[in-house]
Formats: sequence, C-alpha cells, structure tokens
Amino acid sequence: MLGIIALLKWLFGRRKENIEKKAGPAVSNCVFSILFIGLLLIPAFVFTGYKGLPVSGSHPVAEASAILIDRSRTDPFEQDGSFREVPVHFYYPADAADGGQFPLVVFSHGAFGYYQSNTSTYMELASNGYVVAALDHPHHAFFTEDTARKTVIVDTGFFQTAMASNGDPNDNAEANFSRFREWMDLRTADMNFAVDTLEAAGISGSFDSSWFLPADNADTILSVLKLVDLTKIGLMGHSMGGATAVQLGRERDDISAVIDLDGTMLGEYTGVENGKLTIREEAYPVPVLEFNNWETYNDRKEYLAQGGRYPNDELIRGAAEGYAVTVRDTQHMDFTDLPLLSPLLGKMLGSGERGCEETMTIVNGLALDFFNHTLKGEGAFSVQEIY
Repeated sequence: MLGIIALLKWLFGRRKENIEKKAGPAVSNCVFSILFIGLLLIPAFVFTGYKGLPVSGSHPVAEASAILIDRSRTDPFEQDGSFREVPVHFYYPADAADGGQFPLVVFSHGAFGYYQSNTSTYMELASNGYVVAALDHPHHAFFTEDTARKTVIVDTGFFQTAMASNGDPNDNAEANFSRFREWMDLRTADMNFAVDTLEAAGISGSFDSSWFLPADNADTILSVLKLVDLTKIGLMGHSMGGATAVQLGRERDDISAVIDLDGTMLGEYTGVENGKLTIREEAYPVPVLEFNNWETYNDRKEYLAQGGRYPNDELIRGAAEGYAVTVRDTQHMDFTDLPLLSPLLGKMLGSGERGCEETMTIVNGLALDFFNHTLKGEGAFSVQEIY
C-alpha cells in the first residue's frame, strides 16, 4: 500500500512540475498519470450504468454496440496479422420509427480515453434527435474488447511516444511531426472506415463481413441505421479524438460540421521547415467549433506573443465558419465526464476549479446548438469567447 501511495504522489508531483507546456499538443496533459492510476483503478473507468447528466430532449435514449472489422488493414499493434477492429457504440432515440430523420454524430475519444468518456454529451444529443456513434481506437484506448472477447489495453509504445511529445512541438520538430502523422493516420483510417461502413449499411439495409454483431443486436442496429439521415453527418472528439474529427472534416465531402473538445489539431501540421513545424494554410471547408481549457488558453496567449504559431488558431481564423470557446477555470479532463464519475480522480488527472457538471452543461448545450444549426438548419449560432 505504501508503494502505491508513493507512486501516486510521484505521478501527481511530476505532472504539476511540467506546467511549461505552452502550446504543446493537448493529447497528454495527464497521460502518464492516466496509465498508471488506471491500472490501479480499472473499475473506476468502467462507466457501466453511468448515464451522465440530466438531458434536455424529449426522446428516451437507448444503446447498442458492434465491432467493425476493417479487412483492408492489419492491426499494426498485433503480431498475428489480424485485421484492424473498431468497436462502435450507438446512442439513439428509442421511440423513433424508421424514416431516416436524424443526423449522425461520430465521436472519437482522446489518448488513453474510452468510448464512454463523454456519455453525457451522447445522451444530450440523442435525447434531442441525433444518432451518436462513439468509437473505440484499440491500443490508443485505455481499454476495449475485441471480437475474441479479449480485453485490449493501451499500447505501451504509444504511451511512450505520447509522453515524448510534451512541450513545445517545435522542439525536435522532425520527430514530433512523424509521431503526429502516425497517430493521425491510424485514427483517421479508423474513423473513415467507421463512417464508410455505417453509410454502406444504412444505404443497403444489410450487413457485410465488416460487421461483428451480438446475436441480439443485429436487428436493433439495422433499425438504428435506418433512422440516420446520411446527408447530415457531424464529427466530434476529445483531445486526440478532436484532432481526428478535424482532419476528417477537411478530407471528406460528406461531413457537415465538426467539434473539437480541447484537442490540438495535429493534422494541420504539414511538415518541417527550418526546424519549425509548418501549418496548413487552406481555408477549412465546414463549420467547426473548438473548445479550449482555461490553462491552455492562457499558455497559448503567451506562446503566440512570443511569435509562436498554433494550428487551432490558424484554422479557426481561416475557416468560413469557425468558432472558438474557452471555459474559464478548467483543465483538459473537464471536457469529459471523468470528473463527474470520480471527482477525486478527475482532480488528480487534470480538472480545474470550475465544477465539471457546470462545464459539461455548457459544452453539451453549445454542442447541441451548433449541431442544430449546422446539421438541422435550426436558427443562427453564436458564442462568447469565454464562458
């Protein structure tokens, strides 16, 4: 027991000492702590039965799950040549008949995250007439389950490279750019495959060999896919998942809106020139809403004042319809439900002075308003710079 306590003190002390992160990627503010504490406290990360916050919509929400098998890719983390698998978890209006009247929102979790990281967001959207598909990224996720019912935990190599990328991304720019591309290539391939597979099944009304379905879920999921209006697709993610959503919003022509929850837009880095990362200059093609934590917001102001360039600022400034929101007195984990599930653990891993319930109420309300505007065409949308 004393060894565990000593380890926890060392982990938290180490995180607090590393506050000079400036505009470094918001993918690993707390990853070192998450990995080791999570191994000790796995039950706290299993959100079984967790339903998030009260919802504002009138639809009761139901859930269903499947695993998608990408037979065009082998999993780079596996040694047996097995195909890449992408678990997908649906949240949808339980009282709707077939008819295809609901937009689809696809969600990607952060580094060392878990598909249920933003349950309150999924429930709020689904209660208001959305189908949400939350993905797991095996070996990037804290843990998930594969088609063999094996628990797949986060890859230690990924953990180590994420840790090596703390700080100013221009320090060792070549190595950082290579890491960013590796992460984004894997995750965008996962999300691309998921969106393509959901679209194909929704259009055909049938499942192909990409689907691994529990016997009692097949009819349910097919009925869910029939509810989706495939002309109205939004992407969303936290941290590295936000970066993934942003990149796909630039690459695909069937995406109508994107939300980035406190993630550095890693896909906007295009290379290295004179020892500095270069940033994409092309205008962003779809409406995008970015959320920032208070700590990063203040670090970025200092970084930009010193002549630094940050991809999120460049993208929002050049977007035809770009919005940036900062929530005062927050840290990185406040844009997930973790501090709601375990306030103590949330505080240890990166939660600010503002209550997470208040923060997530703001986040979920703005996310709903943004998607109502961009996917449903309901009214205008505006935001404050700071809440």
